[in-house]
Amino acid sequence: MSLVESLEWRYATKKMNGNVVPQEKLDYILEAARLAPSSSGLQPYEVFVISDKEMLEKIKPFAFNQSQITDGSHLLVWAAWDGYSLERIEATFHAILTERGLPLTKMDDYKNMLWRMYEPLGKEWHATHAAKQAYISFSMAIAAAAEQKVDATPMEGFVPAELDKLLGLSEKGLKSVVILPLGYRDAANDWNANLKKVRKPKNEFVTELN
Repeated sequence: MSLVESLEWRYATKKMNGNVVPQEKLDYILEAARLAPSSSGLQPYEVFVISDKEMLEKIKPFAFNQSQITDGSHLLVWAAWDGYSLERIEATFHAILTERGLPLTKMDDYKNMLWRMYEPLGKEWHATHAAKQAYISFSMAIAAAAEQKVDATPMEGFVPAELDKLLGLSEKGLKSVVILPLGYRDAANDWNANLKKVRKPKNEFVTELN
């Protein structure tokens, strides 16, 4: 199926059946998330993959007891940097230049310009910007899951501070921003399974300026 057909197929699954997503499908979804574009190539986020049932049971209460947390196969957690720093930017460019076989000083002017721009904007702006970058990766994972016929339920309905504490994210300089249970729909028990997909019509969604 085409990407558009896959997106027509997907929906926010409300009830999952507990079946396990095969490793090759999970790997495909994670690779799509990894390859997502990000501003200046910084990728200021990480993805945590949780399948341990005891851990998922601990997460469920501060995800408002949404059943997909424990009925799904895996839970993906996007955790963004809590702020930018010159050290983090330098480490990223060091990795990029090393991988490309280029001199480590090659991007010094750009790196320093970027930090001069980011530093005065403050930690709150930093965290918000990093979270926006994480959402690009998140959207790629949703599309990839649809291509693989894996159900996924985007969730902002959780308490980030509690998840951060459970996963020890603060110690890593990270903040959870969005989560994605993966699994397979239990269509017989999911009230949302057979409802018509409704989006804004194109003439209300797209404005063409010619």
